[in-house]
Amino acid sequence: MTMQQPNLSASIDPVKLDRLAEVAVKVGLQLQPGQDLFLTAPVAALPLVRRIAEHAYKAGAGLVTPILSDEEVTLARYRSGADASFDRAPGWLYEGAAKAFAGNTARLAIVGDNPMLLAGQDPAKVARANKANSLAYQPALEKIVGFDVNWNIVAYPGSAWAAQVFPGEPADVAVARLADAIFQASRVDVDDPVAAWGAHNAGLRRRTQWLNEQRFHALHFSGPGTDLTVGLADGHAWQGGASTAKNGVTCNPNIPTEEVFTTPHARRVDGHVSSTKPLSYQGTLIDDIAVRFEAGRIVEAKAARGEEVLNKVLDTDEGARRLGEVALVPHSSPISKSGLLFFNTLFDENAACHIALGQCYSKCFVDGASLSPEQIAAQGGNKSLIHIDWMIGSGEIDIDGVHADGRRVPVFRKGEWA
Repeated sequence: MTMQQPNLSASIDPVKLDRLAEVAVKVGLQLQPGQDLFLTAPVAALPLVRRIAEHAYKAGAGLVTPILSDEEVTLARYRSGADASFDRAPGWLYEGAAKAFAGNTARLAIVGDNPMLLAGQDPAKVARANKANSLAYQPALEKIVGFDVNWNIVAYPGSAWAAQVFPGEPADVAVARLADAIFQASRVDVDDPVAAWGAHNAGLRRRTQWLNEQRFHALHFSGPGTDLTVGLADGHAWQGGASTAKNGVTCNPNIPTEEVFTTPHARRVDGHVSSTKPLSYQGTLIDDIAVRFEAGRIVEAKAARGEEVLNKVLDTDEGARRLGEVALVPHSSPISKSGLLFFNTLFDENAACHIALGQCYSKCFVDGASLSPEQIAAQGGNKSLIHIDWMIGSGEIDIDGVHADGRRVPVFRKGEWA
């Protein structure tokens, strides 16, 4: 039996929470009049769900359909579920989501669950459940990674998550501190957050324009524990901040975001690289990751903590050992300067340059919307059931852009734009 949890929503500034909801609808989604919205969230985030629904309907939404998850229900499966259930997932739900996206329904996800929820569960069952879910999710995921519709992710300060970020603090204090950190990173701690996002997007656009003009053949990362050459996909395109989906809507998929990113060539990555921040993955903290690439594939992987889980991830499928994304984030980003480890990729990836194992994004190609999966693969794009970001940047990392003729151009020096 679990004790009734206190209502901690009173610890969260209601004005800033309302601004976050407004930004999610007006900036994150740019929800269009008459457009439906499919929304998922932990049950603890209901205060934010309600505000988002209000702003969505004010913006002219057709129907807002929320689906809520609950940590205790998730744990009940691991405590009492039949073993065979861990090889199953609700494919009918994802097929319905794919049908909704095909009909131009927008997608919004609120994150805020306990990042270590499954830490005490059988890692083999966690891996099986994740794989079954990834397989079932493919019809819907293809619409998201293909950027068919406008979509967005924002965060809500759940109490268990707050306890991880601020251990030792009373629950109400931890929730209030995490809420403030989320609001600051999401740029809603100002009077006009929509205007603040306009200025931020313009800055990211200048970075992507310069990188796209350079047309680098590869990036070379160097620093402590790192000597890595990341070949870039043929016809790659840098993205950052606001982007236009295939349905013509310009949206900000991630709030917050500090990155500019593109697609590596899945068969042209060589060298070794070490993580600079821990990776929180399905209840396991994977720390001090060190891997070696040959011809695009990880051939050696170690971790001081969570190595068994890391290797299970790498064995998900053929594409799990190859890269689907490379992203540049200055060491001086607001999330990095906060000094916090959020245990959540939405935030931690915006504290440092990072790479992602697994699936690439078709939007990170010139004319990506018109390319077939076969064409994307031929140009170096990777395919996988997973997409997992982990951080390799710091104040000691240098990055050079390498042209096809071998010319090198400084891109980062000591973790900052050169």
